[in-house]
Amino acid sequence: MAILVTGGTGFIGSNFVLTWAKNTDEQVINLDKLTYAANPLTMVPLEGKPNYTFVHGDICDAALLQKVFAAHHPRAVVHFAAESHVDRSITGPEAFLRTNITGTYELLQAARTFYDGLKGDEREAFRFLHVSTDEVYGTLAPADPAFHENTPYAPNSPYAASKAASDHIVRAWHHTFGLPVLTTNCSNNYGPNQFPEKLIPLMIHNGLSGRPLPVYGDGLQVRDWLFVEDHCSAIRTVLEKGRLGETYNIGGCNQRTNMDVVKALCSLLDELAPDTNGESHSRLITHVTDRPGHDRRYAIDATKIETELEWKPAETFETGLRKTVQWYLDHQDWVHTITSGEYKRWIEQNYENRA
Repeated sequence: MAILVTGGTGFIGSNFVLTWAKNTDEQVINLDKLTYAANPLTMVPLEGKPNYTFVHGDICDAALLQKVFAAHHPRAVVHFAAESHVDRSITGPEAFLRTNITGTYELLQAARTFYDGLKGDEREAFRFLHVSTDEVYGTLAPADPAFHENTPYAPNSPYAASKAASDHIVRAWHHTFGLPVLTTNCSNNYGPNQFPEKLIPLMIHNGLSGRPLPVYGDGLQVRDWLFVEDHCSAIRTVLEKGRLGETYNIGGCNQRTNMDVVKALCSLLDELAPDTNGESHSRLITHVTDRPGHDRRYAIDATKIETELEWKPAETFETGLRKTVQWYLDHQDWVHTITSGEYKRWIEQNYENRA
């Protein structure tokens, strides 16, 4: 028995794979292209583990996918692999369309061919779980109700549009071809192993280096923050108990403005890694020009997964954020390895003209 995880060296995927390999003897196959956001150091704890196999490859490679399914005969696919940073999707949307749309299509086709050859209990047990985002729903006004599973799609960024397209393709492969799919749409994740282009790890990294903490616009954009380990536990729950063809929204029940998040991080850094001059890290907060089409508010209604599957997040925002800051403080070697070269070029490109 085995599960196939795509993008298992990225942020959410690596947390899922590490937890899976630690808590079960079932084989996990990690198929990853190893793009800029993947750090091989993340997977060092699994080196030599008999239930872990890494395959270096691209989900757009149909021939490779066919070989992977034939060689490992997975009982489930958990599809994390995606380009996911909104800012990068604005400056270079093509990569998002290729990976998130074409890659999902190729993976579905390979899974469909494999599934059509299964019989009996193996066919009955097979699942394809597609991991998506709340950004497909668009933006909310301050008083609007939270996104639920039947909220109409209204993606506003190239990233969100590419994920919305992949969601629709997954749904179509279920209704047209009978592929046993599940879809999850999550809110903003944070936690260990996150590439420091996203808000929380970027602020931690810059704060520790004494560099400006760039906050887009007025900083009052609202997000629902989900600790990555809670997200992974929700995915395991959906994989085990979710109803075929259904979508489950996964949220952390933690709506915060970006400015609130940055100020909370500054307070934690003041406590856990105080500046040598005794000043607060909040002095580094710098407002920069907002990005185009920046969605104002996201919020998740997670009633469905809570009532149907009896899942709730274990972490509050405060406990999850403290764990996150401490992890980055304890893993500066990981950070230094991943923040060289291409990362530096991207930060300069994205922020140098936003004064």
